[in-house]
Amino acid sequence: MDNRIKIGIAAVILIAVIVTSIPAIGISFGGPAISGGLQSKELRIGYFPNINHAQAVIGLGNGDFQKALGNDIKIKNLVFNAGPSAIEALFANQVDVTYVGPNPAINGYVQSHGEALRIISGAASGGAVFVVRNDSGINSPEDFAGKKFASPQLGNTQDVALRKYLLENGHKTKDKGGDVEVLPAKNADIVTLMIKKEIDGAWVPEPWGAKLIKDANARIFLDERQLWPNGDFVTSNIIVRTDYLKNNPETIKRLLQAHVDETNWINSHQDDAVVLFNQQLDKLTGKTIPEDEFKAGLSRMKLTWDPVEQSLFQSANDAFEIGFFEQNPDLSNIYDLSILNEVLAQKGLSVIEYH
Repeated sequence: MDNRIKIGIAAVILIAVIVTSIPAIGISFGGPAISGGLQSKELRIGYFPNINHAQAVIGLGNGDFQKALGNDIKIKNLVFNAGPSAIEALFANQVDVTYVGPNPAINGYVQSHGEALRIISGAASGGAVFVVRNDSGINSPEDFAGKKFASPQLGNTQDVALRKYLLENGHKTKDKGGDVEVLPAKNADIVTLMIKKEIDGAWVPEPWGAKLIKDANARIFLDERQLWPNGDFVTSNIIVRTDYLKNNPETIKRLLQAHVDETNWINSHQDDAVVLFNQQLDKLTGKTIPEDEFKAGLSRMKLTWDPVEQSLFQSANDAFEIGFFEQNPDLSNIYDLSILNEVLAQKGLSVIEYH
């Protein structure tokens, strides 16, 4: 395994080790979960300012989630740039629930020996693209040699997808002895880097793909949906700390009711959703997304509560093949969709079958 990947994984392991030494957290990564046994009056929710987390961006921002949870539960919002940061916060007991991509969820589950978290719902499918600069000289995978690409963070979902795609097309990254460089950078910084022609392309979630196309002379080289059966692959899930799930099932049920309702509302009110999303994005980042970019990004994805289970298992296998795991991880207990299915059944919606 190359040094950069070892460092990234070691950082997560170190945090997990630190967390296990703090009794108040109520999680033991080396053995059975230890529950504090007390219901919390607070729910700390993590999410990213991305379209594939639109339910959280809008629902937390306009008060829909708070209304669903009731006045007896206080919500605290935490905003992250990419999945590994959210997992670190979960390990450090700084967040109870977070919207996150599949690969960070897998990594957190594996590094905690299956103790730290459970996936309780899907959030988005699709909405990730590999874009290249129009003047980069890239017309086929054969042109990747000597190029420099970016991803949102080492080990995040798009980073794994990019590295796997490069490997499948016969290209190794420089840290593997090859001649292709992958630079982890914040999504906003990726735009700047491409405008300055300091990178040739990037694998990013929406709306950043749409923004790069519009503002950074980029084009879509690959819509990731092309790599998956029926174009369905998970880009965002909701995960929860296992001890919080055990002690606060009613709070989680209310949260998932809000998540399902918000998903349905956004999917049927896209024009209004653009306005509300931008209002919240402005508060979070001081920026907004032009309506055409928002709709372009949303057209390449769908918001859903279905976690698209099989695509997560494939993502885990991809992470193994590129060296993030020393062995193919056992994810047999990563899902707990029992509360989600209860909510769906009560709403007259189809339940999710899972393993």
